[in-house]
Amino acid sequence: MRRPVVYIAVSSLFFLLSSFSAVNKHTDAIITPLHINASKSVAARASLLYDLMELDTKGLSKEAFEYAYRGYLALLDKGVIRRSEYLTICDMSQSSRKKRLYLIDIINNKVVMHTYVAHGRNSGGDYARRFSNKTSSHQSSLGFYLTRNTYSGEHGLSLRLEGLEPGFNDKAYRRAIVVHGASYIGEGSAGRSYGCPAVPAKESKTFINTIKNGTCLFIYHPQANYLKASKILNG
Repeated sequence: MRRPVVYIAVSSLFFLLSSFSAVNKHTDAIITPLHINASKSVAARASLLYDLMELDTKGLSKEAFEYAYRGYLALLDKGVIRRSEYLTICDMSQSSRKKRLYLIDIINNKVVMHTYVAHGRNSGGDYARRFSNKTSSHQSSLGFYLTRNTYSGEHGLSLRLEGLEPGFNDKAYRRAIVVHGASYIGEGSAGRSYGCPAVPAKESKTFINTIKNGTCLFIYHPQANYLKASKILNG
């Protein structure tokens, strides 16, 4: 028996509404953007995520994560971030002998990579203590970055970075501050770079291909000058 046209139309509408609802249920897992001035709400969400992912057991301080998450939301709200699913945090307050890079899947609320990362040779020994935006300083630069395109260079597959913070890291592109693999960084090695956030060679391709083309990367250190002056954190 042939179904009435009205019934078919209603059924189709119900299917579309159901599909839309399913999409909404999926996106509910994503922490939606909040205005950066709503600091208490941002802090509460950051605290919830921090506990959910058990980041304390992985060595990342709650302060570092809250700053990273706050800046990520601000950049997301401004439409700067093109790929919102990942947030990378390089916690330079930790020793370079520790795994202090965290690649976080914001959608699924989990750490997908936890590994070593180098700091600039003139930033310090085991610990980074000095930071610069100057060419040939061989120091790391603090703040938020947007990942760009990949290329094949001296260290193989490498990833260009765009520094988003004037005075702190906006010269990163011309300084050739990039993500690349290196044999001098990894377990038992506290190797240092010319300022690049280099990662272990065996993990570099996976890491680079995961975060390339528009994700957010944050290089953190509890340096008062940066934390007070960053327009992304305080805008």
